[in-house]
Amino acid sequence: MKSRTELHQELRQRILNLSDVTERQNAGIHEDAFFVAGKMFLHVHGHGHCDIRLSKGDQERVLAQGKARSHRWAPEAGYVTFVVRGEGDLEPAMDLIRISHSHFAGTQGVPRMEHAIDPTGTVVTRS
Repeated sequence: MKSRTELHQELRQRILNLSDVTERQNAGIHEDAFFVAGKMFLHVHGHGHCDIRLSKGDQERVLAQGKARSHRWAPEAGYVTFVVRGEGDLEPAMDLIRISHSHFAGTQGVPRMEHAIDPTGTVVTRS
């Protein structure tokens, strides 16, 4: 089992492996902020607390499907929250992050999510 620090580092590396992503650490209130095409599409508070900015349509769909929670402070900007608590949360987080990255990078054909998250934040894998 990976520590929270190891999970955070793996998540950071996966995000930085997406095309044209740059990172700014300690960017304002965000510990790690990630940018593509000059726009912040994701920021991480602490270890694994991801605030992911989506298009309004994607935000509505993701929330309706229970794949993320509404962002506490800026839902009107398209943000959703996903918390990585264990290794099984990495891929569902990356599904959301890829959707955001695709939107802000202006690319298409992003694979859609295959995981759900119950209200407690537990990943539910479909069989």
